[in-house]
Amino acid sequence: MSLPNLPNPFNNLPDFDKENVLLFLLATVGQEELGLAHIINAEGEKVQAAVAAFEKRDISIEQLLSTNESVSSVMKRVLQKEILLDFKVDDVVELLKDH
Repeated sequence: MSLPNLPNPFNNLPDFDKENVLLFLLATVGQEELGLAHIINAEGEKVQAAVAAFEKRDISIEQLLSTNESVSSVMKRVLQKEILLDFKVDDVVELLKDH
């Protein structure tokens, strides 16, 4: 049985030098950081809304704690992503030094 013959989607890409590729990688980190900033902001707003609702007695302490657990879980994932992005930046910086 032979392997499938798939077209190469990268045949028509322009040639990039190493520096441009590394700068592009840094730009992708910036875009990911922006996305994470939006997530962090949304989670902060979620906590503020839950606290306000609790103060008005619209939600129970259990619901407030559940919101806190949810936000905590999301923030742990954000932190993990931040660590990975830090590794990515470190790798790019090292490659730029070699350039």
